[in-house]
Amino acid sequence: MVAWHSDNASVAVLGGVRTPFTKAGGPMRNVHLTELSRVVMQETLYRVGCPPQDVDEVTLGNVVMPADAANPARVAAMRAGIPAHVPALTVQRNCASGMEAIAQAAARVGHGDARLALAAGAESMSTIPFLLPTETLEPMASLARSRKWWQKLAVLATLRPRHLRPVWGGELGLTDPLCGMIMGKTAEVLAHEFAISRREQDDFALRSHRRATQAAQSDRFDDQLTPVYAPRRFDPVTADVGPRANQSDEALAKLRPIFDRADGTVTVGNCCQVTDGAACVLLADADLARAEGYEILGHIRAYAVAALDPAHMGLGPVHAIDHVLRMTGHDLADIDLIEINEAFAAQVLACLRAMSSDRFCREHLGRRRALGDLDPQRLNVNGGAIALGHPVGATGARIVLNLLLELRRRDAALGIASLCVAGGQGAAMLVERRR
Repeated sequence: MVAWHSDNASVAVLGGVRTPFTKAGGPMRNVHLTELSRVVMQETLYRVGCPPQDVDEVTLGNVVMPADAANPARVAAMRAGIPAHVPALTVQRNCASGMEAIAQAAARVGHGDARLALAAGAESMSTIPFLLPTETLEPMASLARSRKWWQKLAVLATLRPRHLRPVWGGELGLTDPLCGMIMGKTAEVLAHEFAISRREQDDFALRSHRRATQAAQSDRFDDQLTPVYAPRRFDPVTADVGPRANQSDEALAKLRPIFDRADGTVTVGNCCQVTDGAACVLLADADLARAEGYEILGHIRAYAVAALDPAHMGLGPVHAIDHVLRMTGHDLADIDLIEINEAFAAQVLACLRAMSSDRFCREHLGRRRALGDLDPQRLNVNGGAIALGHPVGATGARIVLNLLLELRRRDAALGIASLCVAGGQGAAMLVERRR
C-alpha cells in the first residue's frame, strides 16, 4: 500500500481549472498534450493570482507520453511561463496519474520541500499513435540502412500485408498483460460475479448523462472550465462534448455488448468515453496561503493506493477507500460526497455492492462488517466519465477539483475521490473543506 496522511490540514488547495472534455477525434484532436497542459497550468495561476515565479515544483500525470515531449510536464510548465529553474516531473499510474500528481505534490508540500506546487493531469487520446507489428522493425531498419535503390527494392519485396497492419496503441494500453484481459472484460467479470444486470448498468449511465447535463445547464461547471483554442478552428472549445441531454433508456438498450458479444452486458453506452482533456490544481503550504491572503478552496488530508487481483481491478476504489478511512479514523457515513470514476457502470455498481457486503469486507478488507451503504445522492453528483469522458491521465485531477468545488457549493466538509487503476490497483484521496 502507498499512503500519505496529514493530521493538521497543512496542504491547501488554492484553486484549479480544467479544459472541456471532448471526444477523441473531436474538436481538440489537433491540440498537443503539452498545449492542453499549458492551458490549465497558466489559467490556474491566473485565477488564483499566483505569480509563476513563486511556484516551486510542477507535477503532471500522463499515461501515453508523446515521443516529441518525453517529459511533458517540463515542456508545458516552461510554456506556461514558469521559470526555467523550477523542476517539473511527469508521473504515470495509469488511470490514477492525475491524482498521483496531486498526491506527490501534496506530499512535497506537507513535508516542507515545497511551498507552492502545481499538479495537473492531461491526456490527448486523439494522438495515441498507431503501431506497426514488432516484426516490421527489422525490415524497416534494413530499409533505412540501404543506400542503393535496388537494395531498397529488395527489402520492400520482403514486406507482407501483416507487416503493415497497424494496431492502435490505446487498444494495447487497455489490455492488461498480467491477466490478459482488455479493461472492458474485467467489467464483465464484475457484472457476472455481483449479478449486475444490463438494465442496472444502463440506468446508471443514464443518470450520469442527466447529472452532467444538469450541472452544465445550471452553470456548475463554469468555475472549473477554461476555453481551449484549437488549430484550424475559428471558435474556441468551451464546453464538454460528451453529455447527452436527450439520452434515453431506449437508446441505451439498443446498443450491443462490445467485449462479450454472446453473453455480455457492457456496451459503449454504459462505459466511459474516450476523450481528450486536462485539469490542474495549485497546492500550497496552508500557513503560507493564509499569510499571503490566498483563498483556500480545501485541504488534501489523505491519499492511498491499494493493489489487488488485476482481473478485479474495478474494485480498486473499495480497497483504497478502506485504507483512507482507516488512516483518518472516519467511517463511510462521515463522508459528504464521493467520486468513483465511471470507467464502467458495472465497475462502479460492483464497488457499491462490495462496500455494503459484510462478507466481502470481512474476507477482502479484514473488517468485521461492511463499510456501509453509499447513498446515490452523495455519489458522482455532477455525473462522471460515462457522460464526460475519461482522458486517462487527466481524470484523477478532474474529480478532485470537481469534488472540492462541489463541497464549497454545498457548504459540506469531507469528500473522497477514487479511481480503479488498470493492472489491479485503486487510488483514493480524502479532501476537506473547513467552513
